[in-house]
Amino acid sequence: MSIRLRQICLVAEKLAPVLDDFKAVLGVEVCFKDPEVAVFGLENSLMPVGSNFIEVVAPVKDNTAAGRYLKRRNGDGGYMVICQCDSHETQLGRKARAAALNIRLVLDHDAKGFHAMQLHPGDTGGAFFEIDWDAKGEPEGNWAPAGGSGWTAARRTEVVSAYTAVELQSADPRGLAERWASVAELPLRKDARGRIAMALDNAAVRFVEATDGRGEGLSGIDVVVADRKRLLEAAERRGLRRGDHTVEICGTRFYLV
Repeated sequence: MSIRLRQICLVAEKLAPVLDDFKAVLGVEVCFKDPEVAVFGLENSLMPVGSNFIEVVAPVKDNTAAGRYLKRRNGDGGYMVICQCDSHETQLGRKARAAALNIRLVLDHDAKGFHAMQLHPGDTGGAFFEIDWDAKGEPEGNWAPAGGSGWTAARRTEVVSAYTAVELQSADPRGLAERWASVAELPLRKDARGRIAMALDNAAVRFVEATDGRGEGLSGIDVVVADRKRLLEAAERRGLRRGDHTVEICGTRFYLV
């Protein structure tokens, strides 16, 4: 019953400036733009980070779900945690578990061997929790939301090489953690700093107290750094440095590990 963290989605008021920040600070490149998100009133871009992805979406129409989320969280920030199952059976098992917990589906979509299941954040808390299965998917290969397998040509690892955790903040981190763990059917543990975490195959989902005045949401990402000096200097030039171990892009804290 393998579940991997494969994609983290952030939401921005404007797409282009945020992409410029990512390219300059993390040294990443855009690998895919999905025209199908237009049906939701959005534009997007995906960037490989190791074998996984950071996606940024931005509304291009009024009254979109993403636009409402921007208002609710007072600006750019984290939006979705997207995971990849090892089999359709694993995904269907999580779908049945969500139904048993009375968690609504925002998206239940099958297309050309890609099966997407997106859970309602009003029921899970924290962020959109998406659990997908790609019939052609491999941990370091094909991923339908990134356009297939051609994304590897855009992978850059000179500055950052991977991400190892995503952070969700809440006034009740324990309650939020228990909700997510119930859906995923995975145990909770404490990390080295005593924070509540749920271990996926390749990363962790961490749950912390909200202290920044922005309420509950996806607040941070741990990234493995290959060139710390270059990263911090670029962040300093763009006004995005928040200390020796943190930068902020798209309203999201990136913790350098």
